[in-house]
Amino acid sequence: MLERLNQVMAYIETHLDRRIEAAELARTALTSEYHLRRMFSALAGIPLSEYIRRRRLTVAGAEVLAGERTLLEIAVRHGYGSAEAFARAFRAMHGVGPGEARRTGAALHSQPRMSFRLVVEGSSTMKYRIVEKGEFRVVGRTARVPLVHEGVNPHIAEMIRGIPPETVRRITELSDQEPEGIVSAVVHLSDSREEGVLLDYHHAVVTGADAPEDLDVLTVPAGTWAVFENTGPFPQALQYLWRDIFTEWFPSNPYASRPGPEILRTRPTADWSESTSQLWIPVERTTS
Repeated sequence: MLERLNQVMAYIETHLDRRIEAAELARTALTSEYHLRRMFSALAGIPLSEYIRRRRLTVAGAEVLAGERTLLEIAVRHGYGSAEAFARAFRAMHGVGPGEARRTGAALHSQPRMSFRLVVEGSSTMKYRIVEKGEFRVVGRTARVPLVHEGVNPHIAEMIRGIPPETVRRITELSDQEPEGIVSAVVHLSDSREEGVLLDYHHAVVTGADAPEDLDVLTVPAGTWAVFENTGPFPQALQYLWRDIFTEWFPSNPYASRPGPEILRTRPTADWSESTSQLWIPVERTTS
């Protein structure tokens, strides 16, 4: 998978002066657009579309300073419909307009070309199983919160504290299948995995039962799931597991992520210093 990702990077470099379609990049990577975007964001730390934009404006910046083309020619060459649109994008990245940059020879920001490689540390193994699961519902309470990379997410903690104990009891009683009991289900709203992006967080159970009208319901279609098991310090071990799945497991296994909630079942120790968890990721088998 990493080799194919590097083929995508090479394709981007040779097509910065024309429209780049995500579908074509996915064909180059021999995977779906959804999985390509997820993998890229997990590995690079920025969305694929943002990387392409930054690379274009990096190359455009060099052309602006070189002075061999007019600003309008550079704008059109890099896909901008007008000099004004190009100037806005240029200023957003470089902090200075293209005209001023050319006149003053200003220092500009640069997005380096990326490539990917696998570093094998061999320090741990990842325990997982593949599960075929029919349609089910995620039933409970839902909130839209920002993503937090490390430590306890205070927005999620506040949301959970606000659920009355009687409501938690009623939600828990609806659990009738794996993963059992109260779970956390996360639905990402964009390709980005940058700190602060919004996601839908469900404090809920997995069930086939009809839900009371006062609870939130997410219906999940039948599909394949990769189930990872993890024990360690809370919440660091879980956050590292999430990272390792996309940076180590997917590149090494014949599966790709697919749309759907990522479901976490956590059972902490009494002092919340450690936890034993199951993380369910929706996947599909790849052809190669």
